[in-house]
Amino acid sequence: MINIKENENLSVLNHSCAHLLAQAVKHLYPNAKFWVGPVIEEGFYYDIDLGDEVIKEEDLTKIEKEMKKISKDGKRIVRRELTRSEALDMFKDDPYKIDLINNMDDNTVISCYTQGDFTDLCRGPHVDTVKQIKYFKLLKISGAYFKGDSKNKMLQRIYGICFDNEEDLNNHLKMLEEAKERDHRKIGKDQELFMTHELVGAGMPLWLPNGALIRKQLENYIYEKEQKMGYEHVYTPCVGTVNLYKTSGHWDHYQENMFPMMKVDDEEFVLRPMNCPHHMLVYKNKLHSYRDLPIRIGEFATDFRYEASGAVKGLERVRCMCQNDAHLFVTPEQIKEEFKKVVELILDTYKDFGINDYKFRLSLRDPMDKEKYFDDDEMWNEAEDKLREVLNELKIDYFEAKGEAAFYGPKLDVEVKPAVGPEVTLSTCQLDFLLPRRFELTYVDSTGEKKTPVVLHRAIFGTFDRFTAFLIEETKGAFPLWLSPLQVNIIPVNSVHLEFAKEIKALLEQNNIRTNLDDRDEKLSYKMRESQTKKIPVTLILGDKELETKTISYRVFGSQETINLNTHEFIDKINSAIKEKKKNI
Repeated sequence: MINIKENENLSVLNHSCAHLLAQAVKHLYPNAKFWVGPVIEEGFYYDIDLGDEVIKEEDLTKIEKEMKKISKDGKRIVRRELTRSEALDMFKDDPYKIDLINNMDDNTVISCYTQGDFTDLCRGPHVDTVKQIKYFKLLKISGAYFKGDSKNKMLQRIYGICFDNEEDLNNHLKMLEEAKERDHRKIGKDQELFMTHELVGAGMPLWLPNGALIRKQLENYIYEKEQKMGYEHVYTPCVGTVNLYKTSGHWDHYQENMFPMMKVDDEEFVLRPMNCPHHMLVYKNKLHSYRDLPIRIGEFATDFRYEASGAVKGLERVRCMCQNDAHLFVTPEQIKEEFKKVVELILDTYKDFGINDYKFRLSLRDPMDKEKYFDDDEMWNEAEDKLREVLNELKIDYFEAKGEAAFYGPKLDVEVKPAVGPEVTLSTCQLDFLLPRRFELTYVDSTGEKKTPVVLHRAIFGTFDRFTAFLIEETKGAFPLWLSPLQVNIIPVNSVHLEFAKEIKALLEQNNIRTNLDDRDEKLSYKMRESQTKKIPVTLILGDKELETKTISYRVFGSQETINLNTHEFIDKINSAIKEKKKNI
């Protein structure tokens, strides 16, 4: 989906369309006053004060009609510069514009734009005439506090989109519909995967049994892979003292993303935003020789990060998350090999999940930013060069992003292109020379001298929350067989076949196949449709023929073909598909 804000021509067009919206609203609601109407990634919006009047979704069509009428009139859009006193006089009856003017810097050039009978305070730029604004659509309406402060008045916000041709507009609207169908929040509700509740709080999702089952399968999957690679898993607390994060440096560099401090007795605690400080202490628990390294410490750890309430979104953007986290303690000579293994693990995992559209971003520091990044040029240059060297040796295409590194070291992020929407960062691997120093970590080298290890921070799934949201939207809720909360739905044709159906259910469950028996007193056609609606991978139909021959007939999700097999063949087939991580049998 195109980013309107980053496209100069579309940005100007959408900002002009915001003014067209405001003019149309003013025609239809003469008492309307306007706060701001900026361009955003998804188009534009305008915040409006209508007093006691309320615009509803069905009113958007009426406003669009008025916008088209104004556009056909073809008035020129004329810019005029104003002195501060002229601006204050022009908008003297509009408290929102007065507030904008009073908060402008003394050196700000104040300007307004006029189109026909409508004038608005704006720095521009705009298109030349309203006639150029033809292909637009108002998308939705919501509430928004003045200046984003809940203590202020609630305004009405209208969102819209504008393109310079009808084809692009229609294509964008189709993508919005596709995004709506794939929205993991809707699917999560329909399939009872997760929920939120205001009593728990924004950004604090509750995993329901179906969602928890998916998450457990993901945990088992990555745990098995990590075990085979020599990872050792630990459990550490969800809180830490303020001094822990002062030692790590997070208190100085990351505090704005952390929940407020809690005082208990004589100690000051915070909910942990990440796990590396805890894992540093796990390493430090005993002495290490160079022969012990690499040491790979993993944890499925719950972390808490403060996100603005407007930014939280389902499982994708949360305040409470579970990371697929690990920290690899290595000698300098082991950096390249261990980093290579992490990249290979990422690629192997993506292959299993059918993730093909992604790119690698090498996130580097901004050398001029001495506040965000630990000030040690030699350390940074060495770390960044090491990562470049490994990526080049692996012949992996990547691009560099200055200013995107963690405060303690450069990192490799994997940006994945989902079916709809902007790219998301899933996996990450960070190189860290700093935290081992701050925690005074050591190992004894071959000469008996104490040395400081290097740490690789890595997360393959990123968080289980975001990865699950990604999977929901990629599959539209039709999960691959091995991951689906319910793998097989058994439908007996009528009550005569119920005992046989119970036998098949017991046999499947003995083989650890997640099975449901639909024994409701409903028509077969209704049960079949519902099984497809719920996107259950395999549906068994058991009738007279199956009872007589002791076989089963099944359909896979999305197919109308019915296949008949003996029970053992079916179990072998489904077990094989689960083991090989196939989409279906």
